[in-house]
Amino acid sequence: MILALAMAFQVTTVHAQDEDILRVYMNSARVLKLDRPVSKVIVGNAEVADATVADSKTIVLTGRSYGTTNLVLLDADGNAIVDERILVSIDESSTVRVFKSTERTVLSCTPNCEEHAKTGATP
Repeated sequence: MILALAMAFQVTTVHAQDEDILRVYMNSARVLKLDRPVSKVIVGNAEVADATVADSKTIVLTGRSYGTTNLVLLDADGNAIVDERILVSIDESSTVRVFKSTERTVLSCTPNCEEHAKTGATP
């Protein structure tokens, strides 16, 4: 599966739960270069990720919300060029974690800090 993915477009994948997942950060774009023209682009959940056709061999994938979905790219004959899972996540390099007793808050600071997740006891 990794070989087929590498042949289909030039990106890196992340190994998670024994599956190859294409990782995209929220509010960030990633360019996918294909080895043959794409005719149809299908995103499983458009609220999680968006795919835009830049030209017949270039797709721009944008992370819209945290979660997973899938991307299917078909050629003119309806054959699948790519059928991969997408993980949209937060860029860990720009997060701050605040611990207070048993409560944890994760802030995403890109560029302003906003609450990403909160866990633990609530008063």
